Amino acid sequence: MRFLPVNIDAFIVELNSLEQTMALTDVLQGVIANWHINEIIPAARTLLIRYNPIVTNANILAEQIAQLDISASVMQSGEQVTIPVRYNGEDLPQVADYLGITVAEVIARHTDNEYQVAFCGFAPGFAYMVSKTAQLNVPRRSSPRVRIPAGSVALAGEFSSVYPQASPGGWQLIGITDTAVWDIYRDEPALFKPGTRVNFIDVSQSKTTYHLPAHLSAAKKQDDLVEQQDITVLTTGLQTLFQDNGRIGQAALGISESGAMDKNALHSANRVLGNSINEPALEITQGGFSAQINRPMLVAVTGSICEITITTIQGETYTSPMYRPIQLEAGDIIRLGNVKCGVRSYFAVRGGFQVTPILTSCAFDTLAQVGPLPLKSGQMLAIKQAKTLNPVSLSETPMINYPTSDDIVVLDIVLGPRTDWFTQQSIALLTSQLWSVTPASNRIGLRLSGKEPLIREKQQELPSEGTCIGAIQIPANGQPVLFLNDHPLTGGYPVIGAVCNYHLDLAGQIPVNAKIKFNPIGMFKEFEGSDVDHV
Repeated sequence: MRFLPVNIDAFIVELNSLEQTMALTDVLQGVIANWHINEIIPAARTLLIRYNPIVTNANILAEQIAQLDISASVMQSGEQVTIPVRYNGEDLPQVADYLGITVAEVIARHTDNEYQVAFCGFAPGFAYMVSKTAQLNVPRRSSPRVRIPAGSVALAGEFSSVYPQASPGGWQLIGITDTAVWDIYRDEPALFKPGTRVNFIDVSQSKTTYHLPAHLSAAKKQDDLVEQQDITVLTTGLQTLFQDNGRIGQAALGISESGAMDKNALHSANRVLGNSINEPALEITQGGFSAQINRPMLVAVTGSICEITITTIQGETYTSPMYRPIQLEAGDIIRLGNVKCGVRSYFAVRGGFQVTPILTSCAFDTLAQVGPLPLKSGQMLAIKQAKTLNPVSLSETPMINYPTSDDIVVLDIVLGPRTDWFTQQSIALLTSQLWSVTPASNRIGLRLSGKEPLIREKQQELPSEGTCIGAIQIPANGQPVLFLNDHPLTGGYPVIGAVCNYHLDLAGQIPVNAKIKFNPIGMFKEFEGSDVDHV
């Protein structure tokens, strides 16, 4: 085992095979609570371990994990799922040529051998399946497709999978299925989980009809019907989303944390109003939001700095400060102007919004497309009828200095887990060069541009491995992508470092054209547990 740094509350365990990774995952499930592990994200040859740094540390956990005997562990088998496939994929002839067999033999190997889900990642419901006997190991395409249809059945390396929704991808397409492997309106949205046994069948050779798990009631599929009309949304600006602390612990479904980009600002907005700090609020990107108030209420705005203007039903106009409770009356219209610094503001109401959680959270994940949908003009919002509330707070202040597009923002980083995949010159360049935030940035990540790209020393393909918020991934062009809240759960490009947790809110508030300077808080090195060789 190797133990590689990821962040101040996370590290990666690197193993020699997928079988060892699956075995260690299975063993760790029995000690996860006692060892103060928050989440385990398995991948092809690695486990990403997120832990509570207040009560343990990476060296202690590395030593404990290294002592585990995983030689006799066998991954528990889950339920069996049958997937009917039309084997008409664009890459089927090339797959056959690569393997030196016929198309019919490719189909026979795929259907005659049982697969098992090793782990999930990339997108919600995307399962990495393996078979010890199928012998269908093929490389990814040299050039990924821009769009792969939902339901595509594909191969890459030792894995097979079904694309749960339309997305880019570089896997070899061999067929398509009508089976919805991800459906948010089912009681269990993901058809596949780690351990699930999967059998593929060729529909052209079968007359059997296969039934999918039932949908929830039609009423639950519809947008939440808001009986109260407490707030009418007039304009949403660039993007307005419901956000809270996010979805922690959903890695088994292939879903990352998401949640508010500036959690301190979210918590401040709720403390101002006497709410629970995780009460959902509106995350407003670059201002431009306005709404009509239909009954008396108390609201607050925090986060990126913008002018707050209220126009009363009598036509009077006045401004209100941020980070303070604002009393609004029926007929008032509140407007948030363009932001002066930062990117995202948070609009909360005393009592909280009446919104239904999806998979434990009200956050909208822009990559996974999970959560209450983005707000639109004309939408009605309701406020919960809270019986007890805390006192309002008049002492909240911003936790960070919000940057402008002209600023240089210094972000502390932890080097790893793949720092040693890059040349020494590139490692020095990462921290000495300024990186510009490009307009292609969003909640998934900041796409950065520097004068000199980072060059890899190791050129081999990296098996998919777990990534964290703040990860600095280096794609083939050598220009970093700084993962933010809606990042993919796993990635196939090496991560050279990660922004420290305490600077993540700041990273989520850096505007386009601002410059970033990365400041490493230590040297890259493996943890002490790697000295123990016991697998």
